Amino acid sequence: MAVEGLTALAGVREQDGAKRLLRAALADGPAHAYLFHGPPGVGKRALALAFAGELLGDSGRVEREVHPDLYVFAPLGEQIRVDDIQALRRDLHLRPFEASRRVYIIESAELLNHDASDALLTSLEEPPAYAVVILVASRPQMLALTIRSRCQHVAFTLLSRAAVADWLLSSNPELDTSDAERIARLAGGKLDRAARLVDPDLAGRRERLIELARSTYAPVPFDPRAAMRGVLDAAAASGERARERARQTADDSLTRRELEQRERRAARGAERDDVADSLEILAGWYRDVVAVAAGARDAVLNADRLVELELDAGALPDRSAARAAEILLETQRMLELQVQLDLTLDALFVRLRRAVRPQLAANS
Repeated sequence: MAVEGLTALAGVREQDGAKRLLRAALADGPAHAYLFHGPPGVGKRALALAFAGELLGDSGRVEREVHPDLYVFAPLGEQIRVDDIQALRRDLHLRPFEASRRVYIIESAELLNHDASDALLTSLEEPPAYAVVILVASRPQMLALTIRSRCQHVAFTLLSRAAVADWLLSSNPELDTSDAERIARLAGGKLDRAARLVDPDLAGRRERLIELARSTYAPVPFDPRAAMRGVLDAAAASGERARERARQTADDSLTRRELEQRERRAARGAERDDVADSLEILAGWYRDVVAVAAGARDAVLNADRLVELELDAGALPDRSAARAAEILLETQRMLELQVQLDLTLDALFVRLRRAVRPQLAANS
């Protein structure tokens, strides 16, 4: 019973391990605190709401986030501050209004600052018997160990290509099967990335990035700063679209400061997501060159560009494409450290040029 409800509400395929754990919790009684962790865009928030709906016995109102015993906290700024957690703690000691429990969902929990973590820890150490707290985090390593140790962990994984393609077809009826499969290949198991790849505002970005990847080893002058600027300009445009969406969907109860924080966080998040997607598309091209060179054509992501991939695989020096993919992976990890984007990307394109064409890089 529970699994069917969770699956239907979440709208997310797979995550069978997480669902088994939550089914057991519904049967035996929930823990007082959970940490839903895993990559972004794989259904953590949706499954948290589905679980809350089962706990409160009213999936419809929970899904719409209007149940009186549900408290969903989404950060407005770049940090979750102690004032936010103190407000949650005051609510935590209210008795349930309708259900036998109250459920608290904290999104982007890795943004808890030190004081907020300390304040939340007090509540996790001595929670009311009726309270269930669900922390949702894409980077759980950023949470204090004391917080992590007091939560039952629910791990989420990347989705299969088939699951992403199925989701794309169900949510975008105008797509044909071949387009959905192509986008699912590029999405890397993440629904949020798939949604951005199908966004008409971003049409043509993949083609531009493929040409950028190829230009790093073309026998012509290459300008790392221009490459960096192209990626950042595209990210800035995504940020502005996110800012406008945040403005249009804002609750009328928000203060001017809260609205500005919401818009700023939406824009910055969209910009970083866009840069991360760009780096993944670039890395995917170099990995495809490696795959084609190894004779593994069925493994390529950019299956519609096999002619160019075969040409490039024959022209590039041994292991240069593999090294380029490694450099991009290193840069993706650096982005998690809140580095300065322009300097990081400028250095990235210098390193890529040196990796794929060291002789040309020395003379350009």
